[in-house]
Amino acid sequence: MVYTMQDVQEQLSIVSEDIEEYVRENKIKVGKGGTLSTKAYQTLLDFYSAEKNIINEKPVYVLNGNKINVKTKPFFESDNQRVSIFHDDAINFLKKLPPASVDIIITDPAYSGMNQKLKLGSGKIIGKYSDAGQSHAKWFEEFHDTEENYKAFLKECYRVLKNNRHIYIMFDSYSLLTLAPVVRDVFEVKNLLCWDKINIGLGHYFRRRHEFIMFASKGKRPLNSKSIPDVWRIKRVTGSQYPTQKPTEVFELMLKGSAENDFVVCDPFLGSGSSAIAAIKANCKFLGCDISEKAMSFSKERIEQFLITKSDRYQKTSLVSEDDAMIKLFSNGKS
Repeated sequence: MVYTMQDVQEQLSIVSEDIEEYVRENKIKVGKGGTLSTKAYQTLLDFYSAEKNIINEKPVYVLNGNKINVKTKPFFESDNQRVSIFHDDAINFLKKLPPASVDIIITDPAYSGMNQKLKLGSGKIIGKYSDAGQSHAKWFEEFHDTEENYKAFLKECYRVLKNNRHIYIMFDSYSLLTLAPVVRDVFEVKNLLCWDKINIGLGHYFRRRHEFIMFASKGKRPLNSKSIPDVWRIKRVTGSQYPTQKPTEVFELMLKGSAENDFVVCDPFLGSGSSAIAAIKANCKFLGCDISEKAMSFSKERIEQFLITKSDRYQKTSLVSEDDAMIKLFSNGKS
């Protein structure tokens, strides 16, 4: 009988990256197409079966009653286990979550499209392009938005999201052109929202003042409010110590539209931690990850401080603009 690595992955629900790493470290011979000898197959089966039993006997982490089969503990976890962040790649992390374990996804991927394809100027907003990948770089690893990569990400989002729930994905204008159709292949797209940053930014072909947010669903679920407009006038964050920090109010509006108390909010591209702060304010549980070490340390410090003091040291004031709809939404927390 012919065995393959895929057989092991499917039988024990092993993430492909993990099994490939184990094979390399233990110098297990793999043939064309991932074929394995009977001995190699049994070796992998025995190892992962034993590991899985250990995890099942003593789960590393429990959120909302669900075991999460991760080999490492959260990078940070609040005392009440309502907020947890992991240092991991977005797709790899999502693969480790149980099916239907998340109530809402709100995320701002670090797309490669605008920056890597155009490379206008020197990339001075978040560091020099030439420094990418170096230990001293301000530049952080981006999410390469090939159709294949993005579809894999969305399929994992769909798997972990509960039925009749919402997902919000932020886009730059360049990535939106190519990736919006991919979102429609996986989720039911309901609307395209526009974040108006009020203050004009940089740009070579018209200066940028906005970003887009794709609002979609898995199944049917109405919004919590009919008073939220599709243009959100919220000022950009200036002088931040973290590149591309988003205002918490952008994520708060997502939650005002779709969340309930104790919902599990997930952000696979945590960045500066603004989504986590928004989730805490909305009395939700939060689960996030990021591949960047800087994102981890920055978010940990920010979340810890906010949980203790209820103040946000990295966004000290509200950035809601003088817009009647926005003021009403944030003045009393209700629509």
